[in-house]
Amino acid sequence: MAAPADGHGAGMSVDPTAPSTPRRPRTAIVTGSESGIGRATAVALAELGCDVGVTWYRDEAAGERTAEEVRALGRRAEVRHLDLTRLPGAADVVDDLAEALGGVDVLVNDAGTGVSTPLLEMSYDDWREVLATDLDGAFLCLQRAARRMVAAGRGGRIVNITSVHEHQPRVGSSAYCAAKGGLGLLTRTAAIELAEHGITVNAVAPGEIATPMTGQEDVDPRGVDRPGVPLGRPGDAREIAAAVAFLASPQASYVTGHSLVVDGGMLQMGPMAGSHLTAGDWRRV
Repeated sequence: MAAPADGHGAGMSVDPTAPSTPRRPRTAIVTGSESGIGRATAVALAELGCDVGVTWYRDEAAGERTAEEVRALGRRAEVRHLDLTRLPGAADVVDDLAEALGGVDVLVNDAGTGVSTPLLEMSYDDWREVLATDLDGAFLCLQRAARRMVAAGRGGRIVNITSVHEHQPRVGSSAYCAAKGGLGLLTRTAAIELAEHGITVNAVAPGEIATPMTGQEDVDPRGVDRPGVPLGRPGDAREIAAAVAFLASPQASYVTGHSLVVDGGMLQMGPMAGSHLTAGDWRRV
């Protein structure tokens, strides 16, 4: 009798070196966690029980405020500066934070940037800054964290914050789309390569989220009208953080190589989509 298609039963081989049942993570590093999605994610992982490595780019005081929120939950926080335009050396911060925290169970690559410039007008310097920060930097941080996870032998979780523009283009965002699309495929490739070590690698792809990056700092998204989004509003950074926390948890131990889109349904609209739409005419035939 043949073994069941799901692999259970006679003939199933098990790698004796593979990590056992996933444990709850204890340490996490979140790049770009001085504000917005990164800050919300650092707090969500602290609520999950993690000590957190916080990084800041422009505003050290903002990074310290994130750390204070983590500490208020009874978890440790370590704060470091991270400038992903200074590569490859900037990725040393992953090793520094891992040493300070006693390891790294979760890495969240959130640090990112973007420019809104037509393709024909974009300078090479702007192109390279976006690619370096959003793709090169994410690769190097992922690599550093994964090496430590493999050496520790306890598995791990890597979550890359991409964008809906991992999946769909946007006029004026060629560098951003190229970087996020590349990060999406890096996620899938890393998921395959690292699976034997019990490390899962996933992406969270936000739509428009009310953060400083979208010019909506301290805005309640439930009071913002977005006719071009099926749920009618931007997202809250904590809604992205909740998705990341799930992917970092033991409950997501069989999820890898996936891009979890959190966009209020925008991508489901296909050619009708757009957070820029000013009316809900698309809802009617």
